[in-house]
Amino acid sequence: MTFPLTAPNILPPLEASFRPAVLANAALRQQAAAANAAAPLVIALERSDSAVSRFETVALAEDHPNAAANLPYAERLVKFLLWARGGWKVSIDGPAGIAEHIRQAYAADGPRAFDYHFMGEQVYQQPFTVVACAAGEAPPARETGQALGRHLDGCRIGFDLGASDLKVSAVIDGQPIWSDEIVWEPVEQTDPAYHYGRINAGLHLAQSKLPRLDAIGGSSAGIYVDNRPMVASLFRGIPAERYGEIRSMFLRIREEFGVPLEVINDGDVTALAGAMSLEDDGVLGIAMGSSEAVGYVNLHGAVTGWLNELAFAPVDYSPTAPADEWSGDLGVGSQYFSQQCVFRLAPRVGITLPDGPGVTKAEKLKHVQGYLEAGHEGAVQIWQSIGVYLGYSLAHYAEFYDLRHALILGRVTSGSGGTLILDGAKAVLAAEFPELAGRINIQLPDEKSRRVGQSIAAASLPAIS
Repeated sequence: MTFPLTAPNILPPLEASFRPAVLANAALRQQAAAANAAAPLVIALERSDSAVSRFETVALAEDHPNAAANLPYAERLVKFLLWARGGWKVSIDGPAGIAEHIRQAYAADGPRAFDYHFMGEQVYQQPFTVVACAAGEAPPARETGQALGRHLDGCRIGFDLGASDLKVSAVIDGQPIWSDEIVWEPVEQTDPAYHYGRINAGLHLAQSKLPRLDAIGGSSAGIYVDNRPMVASLFRGIPAERYGEIRSMFLRIREEFGVPLEVINDGDVTALAGAMSLEDDGVLGIAMGSSEAVGYVNLHGAVTGWLNELAFAPVDYSPTAPADEWSGDLGVGSQYFSQQCVFRLAPRVGITLPDGPGVTKAEKLKHVQGYLEAGHEGAVQIWQSIGVYLGYSLAHYAEFYDLRHALILGRVTSGSGGTLILDGAKAVLAAEFPELAGRINIQLPDEKSRRVGQSIAAASLPAIS
């Protein structure tokens, strides 16, 4: 026997091969419990400033006949943790062979070479390292957290950078007075001046709607440190020798406007928007746009310093799961909770996507959504499938995040699609995970908040001196 892949009781209408991560992990742990052969497995990840996340679970004991299943099981856990929590150093305390397997997989020439270089060189600027620990000697957790946003005073601009459009809002004392969505194509651009010019123009347009400007707050896909985009898919067309112009872009914009400016990961702003609207904490925000953007506000109302880049975290363990175009890995969130998923499934139901040099991704999505609003059965099945994916994936996410609320928004949830996704996710939780169904509140914001809510929440990020 090998790693147990379990078919869900509720299958996505368009993906019978879907094998949820949460069910596979539970099956292995059940094997261990049934044979009284559960061995502790601790995975600790060190980030910047000596922050450490620690994840404790069980694996199969070394003498269990199926102990070889520990290797893919642990590798998928490490993969998820790297993109959820972040880290350049992984310490493993567990059954024999696991640490060495992870070291070989996450090596410069291993199957996870992308993650090796990304986490080590690009994000944390440290050599990526895997350490085997003796029993009981994995590093203790040293988590950090900080208050985020919720500043509503004054005249502010909020913006959200997506791969299809730039959303911008003018906000006075917490109330949006104007919002717009500006179509752009950042991923294909090779000149940093394009990004600077389009963002700057959008901010000046918003400024023209305000009697004065006190602060600017923004959100964007990618990993940000001190207002500098360290890595971001929006800017992947920029040559390495010119990426410094991108890293300094928001510092230059702040200087030009002469007001406080803060830019952070769009997922964290999604979670902030949820926490502000719900007046509660323990919020996981999931924005389904050009990719999957996730953020988390913990039970204490703080952001954690975790990456929360669940677009690259696995949710489907099927060997035939779709591959992510950037990392090359299979079954990660970007292929299930974004317009990429819609484009992937549309041909299966006979919907041909518009093509041509002038056709944007936003237009392609609207094209498919037009079929949905017209009641096309295949289009309905696309969004029903996303709902099933989400139900099983939320159960998986709940193993890594303490949740009270899951807020679902983004362009993919516009129109009737949002309700289909929500209904599908709730049905899966009620049938398969009743305890979670009673504990986690899943909801959609209203239509306007779904489309521009992030830019409005982003406006609250900077404090006004």
